[in-house]
Order: sequence, then C-alpha cells, then structure tokens
Amino acid sequence: MLQRARRVALYLPNDGEIDPRPLIDWLERRRARVYLPVLRPLSDNRLWFVHYHAGTRMTRNRFGIAEPSTRFGAHRANRLPAWALDIVLLPLVGFDGDGQRIGMGGGFYDRTFAFARERRPRPALIGLAHDCQRVETLPTASWDVPLDAIVSDREVIAPRGDDRG
Repeated sequence: MLQRARRVALYLPNDGEIDPRPLIDWLERRRARVYLPVLRPLSDNRLWFVHYHAGTRMTRNRFGIAEPSTRFGAHRANRLPAWALDIVLLPLVGFDGDGQRIGMGGGFYDRTFAFARERRPRPALIGLAHDCQRVETLPTASWDVPLDAIVSDREVIAPRGDDRG
C-alpha cells in the first residue's frame, strides 16, 4: 500500500512518538509527495496538509510542534485537502485491536477525517505506535474515526471485524 501511494501525510515526532522521518527519503525516491499536518485557525481545530521537502520553512505551532510555515499564504499552493491524500500516518498515545486510537486529546485528526466514516475517496489511516501503548479496549464516541491499521514496533495490526474496505 505505501509503495503505491503518491500523496502521504506523516508527522514530525513529539514527546516520544514513533519517528516516521526515515520514510521521507524513501517516499521521495518513489516520487511520492510528503505532507505534514498544520493546525488551522483556533476556531476550527482541524488540520491542513502542506507539502514538505528539505527546503520547507518551518515554524512552531501553539503546542510547540514544528510545522510548515503558513506566513504570507505561501502554503496555499502546496496544501492538499485531507480527502485527496492516499495514506496518513498518525501518532497516537494508545490503541486497541479494533483500530481505535487515543491521541493527545485535541481531536484534530478525528475532526479532520470525520468524512472518512461515511464517504469515499478517503485515505488509509495508519497509526504508528510502540507496542506498550496497546490496551485491550478503548471507549469510543460517535465522532471517533477508527484506523485502518496500526504499525507498532512489533507487528502490523489489522482491526478485528474490519468492514471499512
């Protein structure tokens, strides 16, 4: 799946998260474009995805996380809507075998990918985790967007009862 993807979003690690940066060169050699999440305005609490490359100007968002600079509108030409991505690699704090994840608590990914519960096209959502972050079950809410897979430092987990196609 990742080998065929042309538009891949990932994140820059923060606070002990699995580091997906080694994938950037590999993806670019395969002519895939890499995108990073950018926090949209405070009132929205959703993410934009901006093309990233070695020369991308970076800034720190309100949480202190590096993201492509959005000063002077430079990001508009390099921005892609969430539905147009092929694969999104997401960070997480915890996960279960049903593909549920818990993040840092802001709900940014759930809000951004809310459309993925019912609509196509949609990107494959893949969580990256340490095996020790797995729990038996997580409580779910109607707005939670389950993952298509979780890749831990020990295995690839395909959610049980997956009917998301």
